[in-house]
Amino acid sequence: MQWIDSGVVLSARPFGDSAAVVTLLTEHNGRHAGLVHGARTAARRGFLQCGTLVSARWSARLADHLGRFDLEPQRAIAAALFDDADRLAGLTSAAAVAERALAERQHYPGVYDGLRALIDSLAVPELGDTWLAVYLRWELNLLQVLGYGLDLSRCAVTGERTGLAWVSPRTGRAVTGQGAGEWTPRLLRLPEFLAGEGTVDASVPRADLAAGLDLTGHFLARHVFAPAGQPLPPGRARLAARFAG
Repeated sequence: MQWIDSGVVLSARPFGDSAAVVTLLTEHNGRHAGLVHGARTAARRGFLQCGTLVSARWSARLADHLGRFDLEPQRAIAAALFDDADRLAGLTSAAAVAERALAERQHYPGVYDGLRALIDSLAVPELGDTWLAVYLRWELNLLQVLGYGLDLSRCAVTGERTGLAWVSPRTGRAVTGQGAGEWTPRLLRLPEFLAGEGTVDASVPRADLAAGLDLTGHFLARHVFAPAGQPLPPGRARLAARFAG
């Protein structure tokens, strides 16, 4: 059994004296793990960091075996982010969420492409905090493909498509300020750039980005991690903490 695919490194865990079990998010084969021999050598350690884009060949005697990866690095990004704690936290969070939220060896349309788009945005410091808006849209798509999509296109009460400002923490449906009424204190704030056909630019206020992290984090915790008896990944919690307040 074997296949060749493009992938993003999510994690590398030591195995034995010199090998590692590497988990990738691949374009066509979903989240997939494999053994990489010699992974702890100086030459290989550098590119087995989360976020590295690789060309991967996986092979195994049987389909349900762990199998072996032969990896060729295409682009490494983590080292370039060491001096930018926010961006590094975003990359770490995305890798942790993908690894824990996605079922192994199952293809999820758009999730890999969205992660690649996030990595591209992280590599451009001139875009300011726009990368986090890309990150939040990636999490919204992740919820959608897992079957927990939010309806941020129209008000659940009035049907209006403009003025959307809040989201029900129970149903995931957006409402306007008028539609929210006395229920406003119980709702999650919906930042304008995530509502309807909202646009993103480098001037999105950090308070709006923090509200977006609270919004997607609530539904990830409720629908994806809590049913499995797990909290949000620590890396995701650290990202939210960096933008809180």
